[in-house]
Amino acid sequence: MLAFPEFSTLTPAQTQTALTQVLDDNRRLLAQLLAEPTADWQNLIEPMEAMNEAVSRQWGPLSHLFGVWSTPAWRAAYNAALPGVTEYGVEFSQNEALFHAYEQIAASPAFTGFSPSRQKVIRDALRDFKLSGIALPPEQKARFKALTLRLSELQAKFEENLMDGVQAYSHLVTDAAELAGMTASALEAAREKAKAKNLEGWLLTLDFPSYDAVITHAHNRALRERLYTAYATRASDSGPHDKAYDNTALMTEILSARREQAQLLGFADFAELSLATKMAESPAAVETFLLELAARARPHAHAELSALRELAAADGIADLQPWDVPLYSERLREATLGLSDEALRPYFPFPQVLQGLFDLIQNLFGIRIEALQGVETWHPEVSVYALKDAQGQTTGAFYLDPYSRPDTKRGGAWMDECAGRRQLPEGIQHPIAYLVCNFTPPASGQPALLTHDEVTTLFHEFGHGLHHLLTQVDESALAGIRGVEWDAVELPSQFMENWCYEPATLKLFARHWQTGEPMPDQMIADLRRDRQFQAGLGTLRQVEFSLFDLRLHGEQLPATGAEVLQTLNAVRAEVAVLMPPAFNRMPWSFGHIFAGGYAAGYYSYKWAEVLSSDAFAAFEESGFTPDTGHRFRDSILAAGGSRPAMESFIEFRQRKPEVDALLRHCGLSGSKSGSGASTN
Repeated sequence: MLAFPEFSTLTPAQTQTALTQVLDDNRRLLAQLLAEPTADWQNLIEPMEAMNEAVSRQWGPLSHLFGVWSTPAWRAAYNAALPGVTEYGVEFSQNEALFHAYEQIAASPAFTGFSPSRQKVIRDALRDFKLSGIALPPEQKARFKALTLRLSELQAKFEENLMDGVQAYSHLVTDAAELAGMTASALEAAREKAKAKNLEGWLLTLDFPSYDAVITHAHNRALRERLYTAYATRASDSGPHDKAYDNTALMTEILSARREQAQLLGFADFAELSLATKMAESPAAVETFLLELAARARPHAHAELSALRELAAADGIADLQPWDVPLYSERLREATLGLSDEALRPYFPFPQVLQGLFDLIQNLFGIRIEALQGVETWHPEVSVYALKDAQGQTTGAFYLDPYSRPDTKRGGAWMDECAGRRQLPEGIQHPIAYLVCNFTPPASGQPALLTHDEVTTLFHEFGHGLHHLLTQVDESALAGIRGVEWDAVELPSQFMENWCYEPATLKLFARHWQTGEPMPDQMIADLRRDRQFQAGLGTLRQVEFSLFDLRLHGEQLPATGAEVLQTLNAVRAEVAVLMPPAFNRMPWSFGHIFAGGYAAGYYSYKWAEVLSSDAFAAFEESGFTPDTGHRFRDSILAAGGSRPAMESFIEFRQRKPEVDALLRHCGLSGSKSGSGASTN
């Protein structure tokens, strides 16, 4: 069964009222459950699952609309509801009677007869109770709760400032000559933005499609520098921005609160606390892994940067700057590979790419995807699809919101849960996902034409969706991505990116939108080579972000904005080959670690890339047999969080992960001898 939100009936006030009622009802229900003399699965865990589902049904749409339809009314509703939801969660996680009830279940004779997944539900819950301060003395427990509530407010405000700062900035160009080099589609989009505000000319903004169109293609170096400066200083104390959106104080308080929470729990720092629920053994093991990758990548990165400097020097630019790198990277790409985003775009019309993705999913996993009609959505651009198994039975569904809306939708791309899989007395509640991207909307008279990066973004987010939708776990706490270690969550998403370079997959959808001609074989070969283009620089960039995150959360003293920059600059001095200008304020917009779930965990992207490349190598080794796809589905996707991620990987690969496939795929093999990539 599928239970969709009724978006047409949702109003901010009604949603807030309903959420408050659910929270109050659940508190009363919990008191009744804890009055039972003996706790067991049926009289505690199953009712708790129903209570969590009731909260999700109210809070889920509200938090989702905050991101995709962030009108003042929905934003106000979200901000008003957030403290109550956070306090409710802390109350439950610090409820000693509830903790002891779980302990009672774990100590009962019946526990040994539980399925492994049910045992893991109980063990994970006991771990999470302890990480929520359940064992602290009353005064410290109250302090831990206050910090948790404050962090939820700070992190939401960080994201809000970033959204507002992006929306507040624009630059109007009235002379077409200033925009020389930009593509026709980008110029049309900029003109449409100007028209929407009753302006003459071309309006440039900081949503990524608009920014990327300038920084990658505009010949006007001063214009590129202007946009880079604005983009690199979003929500900060620097650059051409309203200081009302400055995230400096928020970062300082967020870091301080996290550090204090970690120390209350007996950890040396927040990095240690973060890794308590991840695959990695310790911050030191993660740092070793990252520095090994940096050593592998650095020789390639130096050579790649030298090639860019040589190309820029031919244009009279002796001092290559960050606002020059995307332009000359694109030119070098065209010169060495014969490729450019604009040459590729006509082969990637969005509807065609989407259908190719659906065909791939059917070939790999035996799952059909069909459009659903009559399901309410929050915007006309949103579509809804059902997943059907080999017997034609519906097993899940997802919303797809593909295009950017700079005024109401936050940037980036993500998957979120709408509903999770759950066993009910009347049958299985099937999972539903939200898949959100920010592609450039279609121009008049043509479909949206994607860059190859946008194609990989679609496949990436769909990988997260498959993890959520193909689960076969009936315990809701472990279904889909729930219960999966954070540094393994990116495995399915990064695994799916590999297919964007496979000739057989590209032939499913890479056809010219006007002529229908398939992408030429030579272009496909060039695209495969493009995967290794500037892999050294790209790897160092991810290592830089990951090391900065890890070290920032491993510091023992509160960090001010200046000290955040000191940490970042020290990391850059160690691993980067091109230093950004002093005004760069990357951390101020680093929502992954300050507003999302990646604090002291950004390394997960690189670690999961090891897992995903090694998993894809199994397909290469088998000749892409259907059996390999079914094993990946059953071992990784279907298992969800029902067991440790390492066990799922070993079941699929018949061994622990190795780094070799990643280095081969990226063209970094042989650059430095190493011992492997395991962080365990």
